[in-house]
Amino acid sequence: MSLILDRTAAGGHRVSSEASTLPSGAGWGRALQASGGCHDDGSVGRGLPACFAGLMARGPRALLLALWALAALARPSSGSGEAGGGGWLRGGPAAAAVAEEERCTVERRADLTYAEFVQRYAFVKPVILQGLTDNSRFRALCSRERLLTSFGDNIVRLSTANTYSYRKVDLPFQEYVEQLLHPQDPASLGNDTLYFFGDNNFTEWASLFRHYSPPPFHLLGTTPAYSFGIAGAGSGVPFHWHGPGFSEVIYGRKRWFLYPPEKTPEFHPNKTTLAWLQDTYPALAPLERPLECTIRAGEVLYFPDRWWHATLNLDTSVFISTFLG
Repeated sequence: MSLILDRTAAGGHRVSSEASTLPSGAGWGRALQASGGCHDDGSVGRGLPACFAGLMARGPRALLLALWALAALARPSSGSGEAGGGGWLRGGPAAAAVAEEERCTVERRADLTYAEFVQRYAFVKPVILQGLTDNSRFRALCSRERLLTSFGDNIVRLSTANTYSYRKVDLPFQEYVEQLLHPQDPASLGNDTLYFFGDNNFTEWASLFRHYSPPPFHLLGTTPAYSFGIAGAGSGVPFHWHGPGFSEVIYGRKRWFLYPPEKTPEFHPNKTTLAWLQDTYPALAPLERPLECTIRAGEVLYFPDRWWHATLNLDTSVFISTFLG
């Protein structure tokens, strides 16, 4: 499951987010058995070679389910995590499905001036910005432990995570992080999962946002609005569009797929980006493929007005967007 805090949704499509709900405990063993190739012993720790041999014989979707299950079993307990990872889970089914450096067709710029940004990118194409701001303080405040300490009791409102969101659920932020922030189930649909979408009072998060330094570039006639998110590994927004904006990764890695406004992608609004990557992407002709790249911690992606885009989190990702409405 993922969390999005958002204030605006410009354009003809809602600004969506990511989410997932998964089984736990012995359910992982049964999930692997259901995919074919594993025994119903309630464990994925025994007989793994034979288990994965059976899964590989049944195709990539079954193998991906196994990788997803193992990633969930390996997720850190409260307060743990890799050094520099903020206590958030690294890796998952999306990381196994994506060769992140095999294809990056979005320019990275570390020396971009405002004049060049306006001339070459602002109204033309996406660009990845590097080194424009220092958000090390904000990053420290976004660790799992610090966010739970500061905002664990806050009530957040979750909505369904398809292109259009309807159902609402209220629950404490700590419950979301500790019970619902798991790797994405590859078989789940958007309307079966939940996310938070701008229904809460933003003053509750002001103590965090005042430490964030947004990209220094702006567009005349627009007003910035922040959207803060925490998304489980393998989660992703299906294709949608809205106004221009910036999206910075604070922890984790986020894969982006983008099409210009005149080129509507082939997708189902209630299927996840992970399902699209498995089922649709491999059959695309080279000229039909999107612009794409993996955004890492400290990098900022700019997307112009009305560009179609979908996202896929390769790790549990913490990110913040600045929408220019």
